[in-house]
Amino acid sequence: MGAILFPIVIPQIIRRITLRVLHMTQPIILASGSSIRATLLRNAGLSFEVAVPKVDEDSLKASLLAEAATPRDIADALAEMKCQKIAAKTPGHLVIGCDQVLDLNGTLLSKPKTTEDAHHQLRALMGQTHKLLSAIVVYVDARPVWRHVGVAKLTMHEMSEAWLADYIDRNWDSIRHSVGSYKLEEEGVRLFSRIEGDYFTILGLPLLELLSYLTRRGTLPS
Repeated sequence: MGAILFPIVIPQIIRRITLRVLHMTQPIILASGSSIRATLLRNAGLSFEVAVPKVDEDSLKASLLAEAATPRDIADALAEMKCQKIAAKTPGHLVIGCDQVLDLNGTLLSKPKTTEDAHHQLRALMGQTHKLLSAIVVYVDARPVWRHVGVAKLTMHEMSEAWLADYIDRNWDSIRHSVGSYKLEEEGVRLFSRIEGDYFTILGLPLLELLSYLTRRGTLPS
């Protein structure tokens, strides 16, 4: 797959889309605090509630790494843990759990805790190709019924130390919420020389696959 094209959306169109809500045959809960994921679902016409699960991601990730779990399995397990937490309390709902991990040659990168973390991560990513793995797990009536892990490959070019420091300083309030210390939908796109994969997967939600599944099962009208 070649480099992706980034969609350009006029704000007026976004407002029109978000007002057109589809009829759901079952109540939906998004088990994620990500504003990007919520926006993508709303723009696709879905009506849903948001419930942010309280989970110890670091402990689960460390446990899975100790068991030599693959990055794909870790992304899937984190998404399922979030989904399961909410689904257990909301019978009768369809719950969507999501998580994303960054795989740099077998090493997982997490959200940076400090600007120094961000600098270290971006220095490690320069000149390298890494993977973003975005997992979705769907529970219905407190049991898993569907799962998917989308994969995208991103190659970052070299940058000067001065530019990198300025980038982190300008964008810290935003990139501290993202694995790898960048957001592709913002100035972070300037960091990359090549991107292979689905744009929605990079944002943390393989939207096309999820919508196809919800349509097939009858949750969304076709």
